[in-house]
Amino acid sequence: MLIRKYGVDYGRRALLAKGAGLAAAGVLAPLWPLIAKSADITKAYPEELLSVDAYTKGAIKTGDLVTAANVEHVQNLLTPIAYRQVKEMGRQIRIVPTVTDVTKMFPQAFLNATLSNQGKGRLDADGNVTTVTGGKWPGGLAFTQPQSALEVFSNLTLSWGRHDNAVYAIADQDLDPDGEVSYEYNFVWIEENVACRIGGIGPYGGPQHADKLRYQTVMLTAPSDVKATSYLSTWYYDQRKFPDLVGYVPAFKRVRKFPTNQRFEPLVPGMTIYLSDAWAAGDPMLTWGDYKIIGRQPMLGAVSENWHGDLENYLPPVHGGPKGKTFYEFNMSMVPETIVIEASPTGYPRAPVGKKRVWVDPRNMQFVGYETYDRRGASLKSFEPSGGQWVKGDNVVKEADGSPVWTWSGVMSHDIQTNRMTRFTHTKAIDGVASGVNVEGLYDKYLTAQAIGRLGT
Repeated sequence: MLIRKYGVDYGRRALLAKGAGLAAAGVLAPLWPLIAKSADITKAYPEELLSVDAYTKGAIKTGDLVTAANVEHVQNLLTPIAYRQVKEMGRQIRIVPTVTDVTKMFPQAFLNATLSNQGKGRLDADGNVTTVTGGKWPGGLAFTQPQSALEVFSNLTLSWGRHDNAVYAIADQDLDPDGEVSYEYNFVWIEENVACRIGGIGPYGGPQHADKLRYQTVMLTAPSDVKATSYLSTWYYDQRKFPDLVGYVPAFKRVRKFPTNQRFEPLVPGMTIYLSDAWAAGDPMLTWGDYKIIGRQPMLGAVSENWHGDLENYLPPVHGGPKGKTFYEFNMSMVPETIVIEASPTGYPRAPVGKKRVWVDPRNMQFVGYETYDRRGASLKSFEPSGGQWVKGDNVVKEADGSPVWTWSGVMSHDIQTNRMTRFTHTKAIDGVASGVNVEGLYDKYLTAQAIGRLGT
């Protein structure tokens, strides 16, 4: 007779017992000391938190599709809107093996920086991240064993894509409530960190960059009526400051300033995404407040096997909804533990959002779920990412150091009140612009007011 050391519900009870407490991630052992030793997380969690098969007692197995017929078995592993999508709207989710090797959840250089700088991060009196000696954060995760909700959010905010810079060539489709594509856009998203760079200072040694965190540009390339529309956000390292926002609009034929708090409006007609949504941390973190950890729970997350490198321009299949094209096919696996955080937009008195809830995976401190609520407390919108290494069989996209590229693959942004869906894909290239990470020359080409004006003309 086999006597289990831990019962089948032990892990869930242990996470519930943690609640909003500040205990380190991990149930059977602290998570990050294990990662630092071997990158293997299996000794940190019992079986039912490492396997959907064990969690559901075999009702759903690895390789199965989650559908309306069986979603009740994993309802507590999905965000509320994702559950509704499956139960009521025809969405399906494929279950893939749990990622237990943390080297597959980071760019290798970012993980190396995290391990090298572990334990050096602090929040100063204002709430900004510094080292123990008072300097700017040098790179990697600042808090692998966070002691507050704000420390967790610092990990999301300081380096969105976990590279020094990135170019994302994006194909977007926006669907109306009837499930038809009503708008299609191509755009390029460029982000470059000034601080928290893991590759060194790069081009940012001058005094004009000394107080900055990042530059970020979004540039529309199609259709023709919005082509060359661009927005440039300049972020300050001090997270109490709003970004400077300028844009080039072809109708005006000039670069103009926009209100610094104009972050809760669609970038273009039909889209449901706001600047505020980016990486679940699209605003400086201290322009939000009331941060709190509201619980711990396992989740399903689209953290691996989501790159469609074998398909044209990496575009994933679609399914579900009234016309069979509302949802991407996301592969999801067990996330043994998430830290669930809520925050309110205290710096934005006219924001339509009353609060956001973010589910953060402590294995790599990235979000696996993000939902917003309106001022009445009703569900407003979900912003759901997929990603992982760009590896499919023998097809591998590599970084300069030879390691596989790790990045996002797709996003679904669903306004549940209007039932409008925006979904977009990180493609190989769009309108002559190729995706890439740690690319030379991005600042001069894309990340100044002069650059977006030049590109517009």
